[in-house]
Amino acid sequence: MRRTARVRSRAPRLFPCAVALVAAAGLSQFAAPAPHRAVAATVCEGADAAARKPAGSRAGGDPNVVSADRARAMQADLAGRLAGLGATHVPLAAAPTSIPVYVHVIHAGGAGRLDGGVVAAQIDHLNATYGGQGAGNTPTRFHFELAGTDWTDNAGWYTGMTPGSAAEQAMKTALRKGDQGTLNLYTAHLGESLLGWSTFPDAYRSRPTDDGVVILDDSLPGGPATHYNEGNTATHEIGHWLGLFHTFQGGCLFPGDYVDDTPPERTPGYGCPEGRHSCPGGGLDPIHNFMDYGYDSCMTQFTPGQVQLMSKSWAAYRS
Repeated sequence: MRRTARVRSRAPRLFPCAVALVAAAGLSQFAAPAPHRAVAATVCEGADAAARKPAGSRAGGDPNVVSADRARAMQADLAGRLAGLGATHVPLAAAPTSIPVYVHVIHAGGAGRLDGGVVAAQIDHLNATYGGQGAGNTPTRFHFELAGTDWTDNAGWYTGMTPGSAAEQAMKTALRKGDQGTLNLYTAHLGESLLGWSTFPDAYRSRPTDDGVVILDDSLPGGPATHYNEGNTATHEIGHWLGLFHTFQGGCLFPGDYVDDTPPERTPGYGCPEGRHSCPGGGLDPIHNFMDYGYDSCMTQFTPGQVQLMSKSWAAYRS
């Protein structure tokens, strides 16, 4: 079961500078290799060697980290799926797409019981960020339509939610709706200081019930998660659900995040570190990208290459 987690946590935590952090199913062999990625690995030292621990760590291994070999296998799987579709994948990847969204609000009495206005504001924010709003942003083909909202009063689920936990599995088994093209978005008070996590598109075939995105209830627009309360946690995690890597995937090593127009980034960018340049060559770090770890106020953009990757991933796995 492959996941990715947004670890822009409420309390900073540490992780080793790994070659491969989180891989997504939408690895595009069709993007031309970026020359700036063909650089030697740099040694992680000091703060870079201990930036943050990947979210969701538990006994038996971290579900958010995959090896370079696994990333290549996922890329090959995407390529095979697109090859199987042949020329039909082109119109599938280009057509405007409305994604039905079921929002499942988990709460414990009054705690976490988000009202309909907050849910609506989150959907509006998704349509703004995926619609091209923001400095340097590229509009995608995706539009999100709220298909339904339900509220579940369950203190065990609300406070015990971590990736792969019994609470998560029980919640999703009971509540998930729709098919591979339906987004199920769950809110709860997450453990391990997490903001959220997501499954990858290719995982639907083997674990359809697990498919979806889980986010911290406080991260929705207007919530109390300081610096992370404008709705970009959902934007970030849904990027993974649509097949994107983090911008710092692979660090400074080729092929990085498999998108040729995101500069390589050695480690996540926290806060809004203007002028950060962590890899030799390739330009400044993409700190304003929705797939980095910056403050919500700092995140404003998807690149054309990321939009193309999401579209191909949709055609291969979710259409």
